[in-house]
Amino acid sequence: MTFSLQELSDRQEIQELLAAYSYAIDFRDWDALDDVFTEDATIDYTEAVNVRGTLPEIKAFLARSLTGFLSIQHAVSTSRIVFEGDTAKGRTICFNPVVIDQGNGQTHVLFAGLWYRDTFVRTARGWRIRTRYEEKSFLHNVPPGFVPGASPTVPGAAAAAGSKA
Repeated sequence: MTFSLQELSDRQEIQELLAAYSYAIDFRDWDALDDVFTEDATIDYTEAVNVRGTLPEIKAFLARSLTGFLSIQHAVSTSRIVFEGDTAKGRTICFNPVVIDQGNGQTHVLFAGLWYRDTFVRTARGWRIRTRYEEKSFLHNVPPGFVPGASPTVPGAAAAAGSKA
């Protein structure tokens, strides 16, 4: 394969965009996602957590649903990007271990494997994701009672909160 300098630059910008998404999610910096997606973006997590929406809707969902995770790491790699002028289609692997708080100092590590299927668009502010579809590959070490898309709760927390009322 031979790439022009412009295509090399475009590929690097898109790789930086994928890393920016990972950092925004892992460090719970929801507003940083504004620099990753277009204003009219559609983000589809239906295979994993049955949620699809606009950027503001997804930011609110993530803020709610990730509270029970102590640590999250999105390791993205092996991107395949095909350019068509000022747009591009991409497919990228993500390996995503998450640490779930089980209360009393106990944790549980869940592993997720997925593919991001993205449509990128060149904007005045650089490359952005216009559509993202998260394709589930696998879940490993899923704790009993885990509900994808719902924030894991510490066992007994609901009962303790109810007893204080």
